[in-house]
Amino acid sequence: MKDHPNLAETEQAMRQYVESLGLDFEAAMAVSSIYRAANAVRSYASNEVLRPYDLTWTGFVVLWVVWIFNGMETRHAAEAAAISKATLTGVVKTLEGKGWIRKQGREDDRRLVEIHLTAAGRRLMEEIYPRFNAMEATLVAGLPRPSQGEMTESLREIVKTIERIERP
Repeated sequence: MKDHPNLAETEQAMRQYVESLGLDFEAAMAVSSIYRAANAVRSYASNEVLRPYDLTWTGFVVLWVVWIFNGMETRHAAEAAAISKATLTGVVKTLEGKGWIRKQGREDDRRLVEIHLTAAGRRLMEEIYPRFNAMEATLVAGLPRPSQGEMTESLREIVKTIERIERP
């Protein structure tokens, strides 16, 4: 048994087990590759871009969602960030404590709560996002532009399939 198998060794072991069961190895490889790539990107971004700002991946995603939509109701922010409402509550509390987000009741219905970036939160995103995007560009630099577009479209199709399954 190998303690830390590399990518090729993992794929070879996976092929042996999945194919021996008569299952769809190519589908398993595709989804497994998405998972590994997403985790690798998240880990790299957290270490190289977010850590110097004392910002977690989830905190960054919440800030990003609120930033690009210029504020959002909390229930929608949780969904857009792909986290639970309970997780969002803790993240918002942390981001509020750092002065990057503020909560406010909606004008038309005070029972509903919106979150917005503070001026400091906007400055943070204007500083951090160019660094984050430079990291994104570095990570896909080995793929020609047409391949980047094809990969994006393929991943969008997977997301659309999941959305159709979850919300018929």
